Parts: sequence; C-alpha cells; structure tokens
Amino acid sequence: MLAVVVMGLCVLTACEEKTDGKLSTDLVTSPKSATETSDKQAAIKFDKEEHDFGTLLQGEVVSYSFHFTNVGNMPLIVSEVGSSCGCTVGDYPREPIAPGKTGSIKVTYNSAGHHGFQSRYLTVMTNTNPAKTTLRIKGKVLTPDQY
Repeated sequence: MLAVVVMGLCVLTACEEKTDGKLSTDLVTSPKSATETSDKQAAIKFDKEEHDFGTLLQGEVVSYSFHFTNVGNMPLIVSEVGSSCGCTVGDYPREPIAPGKTGSIKVTYNSAGHHGFQSRYLTVMTNTNPAKTTLRIKGKVLTPDQY
C-alpha cells in the first residue's frame, strides 16, 4: 500500500510544472479590442433610407433606386434584400463593393390590388455591423374612381 502511495506522489510531482505563479502566455490570448475588430470592416451609408412615391393609380408599377456608399475599408457584400410584401421586390448588386465605391438597390412596387396609404419595408443584409438596414417606401394608392 505504501508503495502505491509513493508511486502516486512521484507521478504527481513529475507532472507538476514549476512556475513562478504567472500564467504562461502561450495558454492565454487576449481578446481583440473593439477598435481592432472594427478597423477592418465594411460599412454602408445610404443617401436616404425612405422614399415617398406620392400618389399612385392602382395597378401602377413604380421603381426607385436607393444609392449607397461603402464607407468602410473592406469590401461590402449585400447578401440578401427581403421585403415585407410580395408586391415589393428589391434588386441588389451580387458582387462585392470596394471601399469608397457606390452601389444601389432598386426596389419595384406593384400597386395592383392595393388602395389607400401603403408602406413597405426592405431588409438589407450585409457584412457590416449592424448587419441589417431597413429601407422604406410609401405612397398613396388611388382606385380608378378616386383618380
């Protein structure tokens, strides 16, 4: 029994690393600061985030292009543009936008079957922080008897 205890102590002592109480730097990595991670990032800036079509005749199909600039220092990637309604479609660039360059998201709204005040949203997903930008279109749709 004594031999087992002595062997156990020998094994524990042999595996124990002698240090001065400080942590080894190869085991501890410091997280990047917020400025380090944001230094190399795409950033999107729209000329405007809302467009008013004014008064439309029911059934009219209208389009508008939201222009933006990549104000970051990494390529900007627009990964998706979703809409709040099937009557609204967003067309966006599929290729990366270089820093300092511009692009646009064309939105087309079909007013068929709608009347009164209309407000639709487009959700633009990008590789920016925050990743989501919301664009809005609006207008008043009149039926033929109101026009």
